[in-house]
Amino acid sequence: MFSWRRRKNISRHGDEKQKHKELEIPRHFLCPITLDLMKDPVTLSSGITYDRESIETWLEDGNFTCPVANQVLRSFDQIPNHSLRNMIQDWCVENRNYGVERIPAPRIPVTSAEVSEILFGIMDSNRRLDQCGCLDSVLKIKNWGIESERNRRCIIANETAGVLAAAFDAFASDSFERNANVLEEILCVLNWMFPLAKEAQLYLGSQPSLRCMVWLLKCRDNTVKQNSIIALKELLSCDQQYAEGLAAIDGVNEMLFKLIKDPICLSITKASLMVIFYMLSSSSNEKIKSEFVEMGLVSLLLETILESERSLCERALSVVDKLCDSKLGKEVAHNDALAIPVLVKKILRVSELATEYSVSTIWKLSKHGNDYDERVLIEALQVGAFQKLLLIIQVGCGDETKEKATELLKLLNPYRAGLECIDSVDFKSLKRSF
Repeated sequence: MFSWRRRKNISRHGDEKQKHKELEIPRHFLCPITLDLMKDPVTLSSGITYDRESIETWLEDGNFTCPVANQVLRSFDQIPNHSLRNMIQDWCVENRNYGVERIPAPRIPVTSAEVSEILFGIMDSNRRLDQCGCLDSVLKIKNWGIESERNRRCIIANETAGVLAAAFDAFASDSFERNANVLEEILCVLNWMFPLAKEAQLYLGSQPSLRCMVWLLKCRDNTVKQNSIIALKELLSCDQQYAEGLAAIDGVNEMLFKLIKDPICLSITKASLMVIFYMLSSSSNEKIKSEFVEMGLVSLLLETILESERSLCERALSVVDKLCDSKLGKEVAHNDALAIPVLVKKILRVSELATEYSVSTIWKLSKHGNDYDERVLIEALQVGAFQKLLLIIQVGCGDETKEKATELLKLLNPYRAGLECIDSVDFKSLKRSF
C-alpha cells in the first residue's frame, strides 16, 4: 500500500491516545519505475507516463524499450503530461493537512541549442575581454546547473568546460584584480565539470591561470578559496607538468601550508594536502621538500594524524611519506617524539592505504644509508610494531608493502627480547584483503 500516515494525538480523561489515519496515493500518480509520486510526468511514444528524471536515467543507461510495455520506442521524445501534473498538484493541495507538499511546476529543461548559443556569447566576450557580457553568460549557465542534474549533463555534454577554461585563461592573462568577479564565477561553475578534457586542462593549467588560482586563495571569501584549491587539486591529478608549473609560482608553498595550519573547512584542508602531495610527487628537486619541512609541515601533520578522520589521515600520511624521501624530512621526523608512535598506531587502524603509507614511512626512517637506525627500531618495537607487521603479511597487502614489512621484521627481530609491546585493540575485526 502506498500511503502517507498522519499521527494525531487526542486527549480523553487526561490520557493521550494516538489515532492513525492512512492516506493512499492514487496509483496513476506514481512513477512505474520508482513507485514514487511523480514531480514532472512525461509520456513516451508507447503511451506510458513516467517521472522525467526516472525515465531519463533509464534511457541514459542504454535502454531502448519502454520499461512497462517492454516494446522498442519509436522515438525518445518525452511529452510533458500537463493534465496529470495538474491533477497531482491539486491532490497535494487537497491533502496538505496530511503533510503532503505541493509539487512545484517543473522548469523546462535546457536544450543543446540554448547551451551552444550561450557558449558562442562567451567566446565573443572572451575575444573582446568583455567582463560584463561573459559574467552574465556564466551566471546563466550556473543557474541552469542549479535547476537540475539533467541540465548539468546537457551543459557538460556540449563541451562547456573547454570554453569556460579558455575564458578563464584570457581574463587571467588580462588582469586578476579587474576581472576578479568573472574569474570567481567561472571557477565556481567548473567545479561541477571535473574531470576536464585535455583542451580545458591546457587552458586551466597555463601559467596565468595557475597564478590566478593561487591569487584567489588569498581571497577573504572561503567559497572562492574552496573552488580554487579544488580546481588545482583536480588539475594536478591529471598531469605532472601542472604540478611543476604550480611549484614555480612564488609564495604557493607558504599559502598551502597556511591552509593546513589554519584550517577553514575539511574539504579545503584535504584538497590542500592533495595539491602538496602532487607537487612532492612530481618534483625530484629537494628544494620544494626542504621548504615544506622547514616550515614545520612534518610536525604539523603528525599532530593532525593523531585524531583525524579516515580520508584526512590518509592524505596527511601520504604527504609525510613523501617528505621523508628527503634527507631533511627524515631528520625532522626522526627527532619528533610523535613520529614512530603515531605511525605504528595507524597501522591496521584506519585503512589499507593508511597502513601502506605508515609502513613505508617507518621503513624510510629505519634506513640510514646502507645501514639501519637502531633507535628507530627499538622505539618501533616498544610501541608494538612487530606483531602488526607480522599480521599485515598474514592478512594480505600489496607487494611493495609486503617487501618493506618483511625487511622491517628482519631488522626488528634481534631486538625483540624484553622490548616488545602488543596492543590487542589493533587486532580486532581484522579481515583478509582477498
